[in-house]
Amino acid sequence: MKQASTFEVIAARCWNLLNEGKPFTPIFIVGTMLLFYVGELGEPSFWRAIGLSFLLILPILALYYHFDFPLMLRNYLWLPFVAYLIVWGDVNLSLLAFAMGLYFFFTIFFWGTFYYHLRIGTSWLNFTRFWKLVLKNSDSTSGNAQEQLPKFLLILSLWELFYSQFYNGITINYWPYALFLLGVGAFSWILHHNLFDWKPNMKETYTEPLEETAETSDKVVMIVIDGMRKERFQEANTPFLDKLRKHGTEYAQMETVYPARTVVCFSSMMTGTYPKEHGIKSNMVWNLGIKVESIFDSLRKIGKRGRLLGVAHLIDAMGDDVDAYTAVMDNESVDKGILENAKQIMEKEDLDFFNIQLISTDQTGHSRGVLYNEYIQKIEEADQLIEEFVSWMEQKGYMKNTTLLICADHGQADGIGGHGHLDEGERYVPFFLYGPQIEEGKVIDDKHSLISVAPTVAYLLGAPYPSHSRGSVLADAIKHGGKERKYEEESDRISASS
Repeated sequence: MKQASTFEVIAARCWNLLNEGKPFTPIFIVGTMLLFYVGELGEPSFWRAIGLSFLLILPILALYYHFDFPLMLRNYLWLPFVAYLIVWGDVNLSLLAFAMGLYFFFTIFFWGTFYYHLRIGTSWLNFTRFWKLVLKNSDSTSGNAQEQLPKFLLILSLWELFYSQFYNGITINYWPYALFLLGVGAFSWILHHNLFDWKPNMKETYTEPLEETAETSDKVVMIVIDGMRKERFQEANTPFLDKLRKHGTEYAQMETVYPARTVVCFSSMMTGTYPKEHGIKSNMVWNLGIKVESIFDSLRKIGKRGRLLGVAHLIDAMGDDVDAYTAVMDNESVDKGILENAKQIMEKEDLDFFNIQLISTDQTGHSRGVLYNEYIQKIEEADQLIEEFVSWMEQKGYMKNTTLLICADHGQADGIGGHGHLDEGERYVPFFLYGPQIEEGKVIDDKHSLISVAPTVAYLLGAPYPSHSRGSVLADAIKHGGKERKYEEESDRISASS
């Protein structure tokens, strides 16, 4: 399997500018205005008027960048637009119709059809499904029509209003607009302060050492089935993963972090802390690199090695600790290629900790939706591929004293595989451990967070916790001194033939 090239890493960052909703809004608005007035671009008077009027809309762009307007809060975005119509009552219907046409062309045809066909091989007719996903999408991407429409209709109307006044030499009365901005700002703050109450609470203290000691694992192999929604996993026919759950310890309420974006979730899992602390707050990473220690740094302190095999944009967070594979690959074969690549890395480097990201399930959710059979099929394919991979590790002797950790980084909501704002289906993820140090047949119903991954891996491998780790070690899953080692005594290994 090809590694991600430097071009692909840069292209992934450029795509995230359009894929993430917050940077998309100003880019789309500026692009729409320039395309709408393409015939005026050669006139100096146009640039003077469009530039001055752009300065006036910067505060509303900043407000909408700062506030998330997640899930039901996006419905309130229509109120500022209604207020605009009441106060000014002046809209350019041609401009707004042009903007809506451009938006749906971008999301449904360019993204949902052209882009996915070239990148992962979906059908040229994918738009017949994708338009439904765009209208439902609840996440923080640009494909969230319910969020983007009221935003760009308001901002384009304001920009057009001030542009025409500057262009025609009309004196602008700034006071109504200043009051309007204050009102939108206060309205946004009140909404988020009083109604945005589903964000997981941050743990205030750092990871505490365990009083009990346990024997360490030789290796921890973590397989993340990106975007695997918990209840869809439970509906799928996954005999091998079910065996691992049965013979290991399952965390029934393992909670992802907010915002539930892939780079954010992996950064939290590998550092043991929250976006506010590790600095990765969306898939669009403005300042490259996490700001705190990761599990890879902890392992280096004791002479052990860990790697993350994942998609290109994880390099933006964890740099040289990532072996990035190309994401431009047929979705029918990408996971198989990833695990073949993982075998080569394992044989070459004999890692102590290996985190492998499978992406086919997530990509299917994004391109075809999570409530369709294709999504279930990808989960079932992942089950078969993981079984084959674990069987290979056993044959090579890599499973002798190894802990397996299987999980998802986030779930997916209805729509374009939506994840980010913790809609239904995103929040709790499949999560279970299996191995000689892991308790057998336990189900932990207490709520836990994915920030427990880094300290738990550190504990199992005898490494110090990452410096800013706040997650609790998943002690309920770990056998401690004096307890029976059933794995060794009964050779109770999970294999393809068991």
